[in-house]
Amino acid sequence: MDIRILPGNIANMIAAGEVVQRPASVVKELMENAMDAGAGHVSVVIRDAGKTLIQVIDNGCGMSPDDAVVCFERHATSKIASKEDLMNIVTFGFRGEALASIAAVSEVTLKTRKEGEELGCEVVFADSRHVSTNEISTPKGANFAVRNLFYNVPARRKFLKSDNVEFKHIVSEFTHVALTRYDREFDLLHNDREIYVLKAAKSLKFRIQDMFGKSVAQNLVDIHAETSVVKVCGFAGRPDSATKTQNNQYFFINGRYFRSAYFHKAVMKAYENLLPDGAGPSYFIYLETDPGSVDVNISPTKTEVKFEDDSVIFQILYACIKEALGKNSFGASIDFDVEGTPEIPVFGRHFDDLYQGREPEIRTDAGYNPFDNDGFPSEEQHFSNVIGGFQSDGTGFTDLSDGLPSGDTAAVNAAGDGGRPFYETSGFVDKRDDYGKLFEDKTLPSKSILILQGKYILTQVRSGLLAVNIRRATERILFERFLQAYSRNGHVTQTALFPVSVQVGVENVLLFQEHAEMLSSLGFDIRAFGNDTVVVNGVPEGYSAEPGKMQALVTDLISVLSDDRSLLPETMASSMAERFARIGAAGMDRLTSAVEAQRLIDSLFSCANAEYTSSGHRTMVILPVEDIDKKF
Repeated sequence: MDIRILPGNIANMIAAGEVVQRPASVVKELMENAMDAGAGHVSVVIRDAGKTLIQVIDNGCGMSPDDAVVCFERHATSKIASKEDLMNIVTFGFRGEALASIAAVSEVTLKTRKEGEELGCEVVFADSRHVSTNEISTPKGANFAVRNLFYNVPARRKFLKSDNVEFKHIVSEFTHVALTRYDREFDLLHNDREIYVLKAAKSLKFRIQDMFGKSVAQNLVDIHAETSVVKVCGFAGRPDSATKTQNNQYFFINGRYFRSAYFHKAVMKAYENLLPDGAGPSYFIYLETDPGSVDVNISPTKTEVKFEDDSVIFQILYACIKEALGKNSFGASIDFDVEGTPEIPVFGRHFDDLYQGREPEIRTDAGYNPFDNDGFPSEEQHFSNVIGGFQSDGTGFTDLSDGLPSGDTAAVNAAGDGGRPFYETSGFVDKRDDYGKLFEDKTLPSKSILILQGKYILTQVRSGLLAVNIRRATERILFERFLQAYSRNGHVTQTALFPVSVQVGVENVLLFQEHAEMLSSLGFDIRAFGNDTVVVNGVPEGYSAEPGKMQALVTDLISVLSDDRSLLPETMASSMAERFARIGAAGMDRLTSAVEAQRLIDSLFSCANAEYTSSGHRTMVILPVEDIDKKF
């Protein structure tokens, strides 16, 4: 076996496999270089999610013609010169691999000019080879244009995701850099459409408001702690604003974005017992420490770092956030000292002697009967109709199964006694008075239905008392409807009376656009409105269309759509239907009448499997009469 030195272009392509994973990687590297060059304004221009063009323009220090050529060589850098510099890195870039890796898998044109020079230069690279250098007139700074990314690596280009997915990653990298320098200006354009136009902000909170909206910024509390090990500052979200999407969670160390599952645990520990299950707070946490105590050179993408005292920082971070949450009151307070409010009089001890009180006289008409009204039922009759089972004749509740097709009894036959189904198609026993046949039996519900605390529906069956879990029954019904919608590519949409707009951020708007076809087939009518807002025009049948619940619905949808778990095509339909059904059941309107309860039971018994949800939980149980007798 012969050992040989790899050619430079091959070595650069190998390095590019680590540094340039997708178009967003190019945006990250070029924006970070612009920050290191002292740029006060950075424009990012994207076409076709970066597959056609990635252009980053800055007004930084610029480069000389010689440096403009050398910067594309491997390990060419102005950031470090000795090993001591490597131990005290305060810049974004330092390896000198970014431009070499980008030039290895794309066609790069660089236009640059240093301040004080009359002319700049244009340098062209392709496939790691220097193509040309020309003198041109160009503004101060640098203008990188990266075209046809992965044109010479077809396999890598083939496995790029859709434009919406790739651009979502670009927005994410743009956000990371923009949050580190709130005093700089940033622009982001995609296919000639302005996504972000960020002016220099007065403070970090103003930058957060510009990028994420007032709904996020106004729900943040300040955090601050300064120790000999680390300085912590930034913002943490109020517990009542936590969502299930786990968005807007950022860590920065010495002005550099990084990810840390370990420090995330410290944050979540501080919120212990303050958040609902599955919810997470927003946070923007900036750490400052001695550069020599942190290693940023453990990952090619520089998004993972290693701390010398990570356990100490964990405790400091936990205590800092815990203290900030404790100092801020999240409940409504009562101010008893308000000027202008009426004073409550203080009665003296002789008040009763001076003012003799008398009990009011109650006058009644013993002959008046408010229920004696042309044959309408009395209050006692009405009460017995609704709670029909508790009557002295011992007959109990009447049967519930009027109108159910006989074929639907198979799913619940096993729940009966003696091999008989626990409901039959014998019809309801109508004990109402016939007052003009104003209503027919088809529109009035069974008189034997009782809704218990909005959670359960109770009614009699032959073997005892049937209790239906309303939420789980709804989940089962929606699950089967969504499965049918997947198979026939269509679902009934109930249009909202008034469209509801929800600010979700740029990344989540792209998420809805990516899954627009699937959501439409399921009955969701959700459309983008501007760069960071969606409008909900309609929801599937069975979902709540109340405007007040739209915010929670959109948040839950983002949680489902942003889940990165890979699903096999054979299981995707079932998994997505199950999760959407759970969302719909959690946000359903409260049942208020026996008519709605009857309709829910009819829909449940028409399901293929009425006894269990898709996740295996029971939707109904039967309490045998024998078990009820034992309670007495």
